[in-house]
Amino acid sequence: METPFNDRGVSVTRNALSSAGQVFPLRDIVGVQVVTVPKNKVLPLTISLLGLVGAIVGAIFRSPVGIVCGVMLIVVGWLTWVTQDITHRLMVQTASGEREALMSTDREFVERVSAAVHEAKATAAAPVPKA
Repeated sequence: METPFNDRGVSVTRNALSSAGQVFPLRDIVGVQVVTVPKNKVLPLTISLLGLVGAIVGAIFRSPVGIVCGVMLIVVGWLTWVTQDITHRLMVQTASGEREALMSTDREFVERVSAAVHEAKATAAAPVPKA
């Protein structure tokens, strides 16, 4: 049996897409799309703003503990922003609904898997010549 795509634990054969322990038969796949999930802006901003308020209140009341806690929260908010990744997901549409088949920070890889699924579906749909 030929495996047209096999990389990083994801394989696309002429019959199925297999990823992260999930198997999606090609005959059940209606379509696939790559979805990009951006960084979460709300959480880091909220943490940093709470830290800024804490630092200001600590400075007003001349409280070293308030200032230090406020500055620490500002740093935690910044670290939360810096350590987030933009993720890309391969969403598989079937008759029963849409499911996530793959998630990666490498958009090129997810697009290659998507192209492999499209190619496998096109090959499976092509009529087999009789000899």
